[in-house]
Amino acid sequence: MRLSTKGRYAVMAMTDLAGRQDAEGSRAVSLAEIAARQEISLSYLEQLFARLRRRGLVKSLRGPGGGYRLTRTAAETHIAEIVLAVDEPLRATRCGHATGKGCMKAGERCSTHDLWEEMGRQLHSYLASVSLADVLEGRLTPESKVAA
Repeated sequence: MRLSTKGRYAVMAMTDLAGRQDAEGSRAVSLAEIAARQEISLSYLEQLFARLRRRGLVKSLRGPGGGYRLTRTAAETHIAEIVLAVDEPLRATRCGHATGKGCMKAGERCSTHDLWEEMGRQLHSYLASVSLADVLEGRLTPESKVAA
């Protein structure tokens, strides 16, 4: 299973935003700044941040000194929320969840369906347990979370 560019770039940009907010106080951060630092297309970031704003993860401020801010602290914003906000399903199966059918021609589940389904649940659980603050502070393993 692979996380798409949308999910990866959204997490990169949100981590950058969280780090700048913490370092620079209450200043809003422009997408142009994030795009330059993270080497992501500005127009692509605009699309991602529109989705993040609709899901309530960021708020935009207009005018001079405008840009984006997190709506919650970095510790309260989890990676799974970001990935799901940009419409990225956290699934590893190829089965059609909307139709309820399996991935085989006759609509049956493949023999490895439960393996991939559980892997998707584990991935979601892990990403839901990691906050932007965890990423910024390097607390990405169970051992480092306990030590913090």
